[in-house]
Amino acid sequence: MAGTIRVDVPLGDRSYPVLVGAGARHQLASVLRESKLTAAAQRAAVVTQPGIGVDVDPGIPSETFEIPDGEQAKELATIGELCSGFTGFGLTRRDVVVAVGGGVVTDVAGFAAAVYHRGVAVVHVATTLLGQIDAAVGGKTGVNLAEGKNLVGAFWQPAAVLCDTEALESLPARELRAGYGELAKYHFIGSPAAEPWLAKTASGDLGELPIDERVAACVAIKAEVVASDETESGRRALLNYGHTLAHALEIEGRFDIRHGEAVAVGLRYAALVARLLGRIDDARVAEHERVLAAYRLDAKLPAGVDADEIIELFGRDKKATDGITFVLDGPSGLEVVPGVETGVLRSALDQM
Repeated sequence: MAGTIRVDVPLGDRSYPVLVGAGARHQLASVLRESKLTAAAQRAAVVTQPGIGVDVDPGIPSETFEIPDGEQAKELATIGELCSGFTGFGLTRRDVVVAVGGGVVTDVAGFAAAVYHRGVAVVHVATTLLGQIDAAVGGKTGVNLAEGKNLVGAFWQPAAVLCDTEALESLPARELRAGYGELAKYHFIGSPAAEPWLAKTASGDLGELPIDERVAACVAIKAEVVASDETESGRRALLNYGHTLAHALEIEGRFDIRHGEAVAVGLRYAALVARLLGRIDDARVAEHERVLAAYRLDAKLPAGVDADEIIELFGRDKKATDGITFVLDGPSGLEVVPGVETGVLRSALDQM
């Protein structure tokens, strides 16, 4: 399709394309035919949520499976229900799961695909900004437990990802803003992979790019990081910048907050923690606040946060293998910093 931008996720014989552009979803049937992982598929299980409103045509017999709306879908019971539905449909190991939706759908459908018959192919048709620039790319799938977010899951790379920017035109303002929370994160990660797009801007700022190129630049950054550390044993953890507080706020559960909104709060908090540790100065904190303000993101801590509870949740984060661990900015850019003292974390919460 004319105007579609292709970004490849380079993983050797498991590499796959990410197609970005208005109407990209209409390439689904051709993508399924051309991918070696899906060319033999005879059935497609389409997983989506109520209200997504994005139709796809896999070009082969399909059945649609709806999962509950919101984060409540991210539980093990949903995975069991999907797998039972796949069995009733007659889905086999050579067939394909097609996830149509945002981050919740790609997380859940990807995990179901990873465990059904010990692994069937999955293609993501990402319909939200958050899904397109983050959740659908990289192969991280999973669901939540009461004890923490994304504690059960698998690395399961898709056969392809279709980022249809046309779908963003009908997104509610709040849903789009939630995606900007993740987009803001990429301003601080950076990667030579994004240079072809950033070179077109006057300041090297992602915010100056048209939406298709902005999505493609973020995908390119994530693809380069994922290729260097697929299973998050090192550098890939940088993609969690801002997520430690974000996940704690989401798990705490008393706040009406979307994932991307929580990430925006987490980015500002991480900057304050880094400043308290002497890793960055006031000017760098101000740069974080500038980027967040440019996307009209509210980076204030929700009223009524219990600092003790939030700090306890920090200790359950997946990165916390050596004390409370944060991704923090510093003189050499973002780094994983273990053993952050609770006194520092509490002081930063007070400053929020």
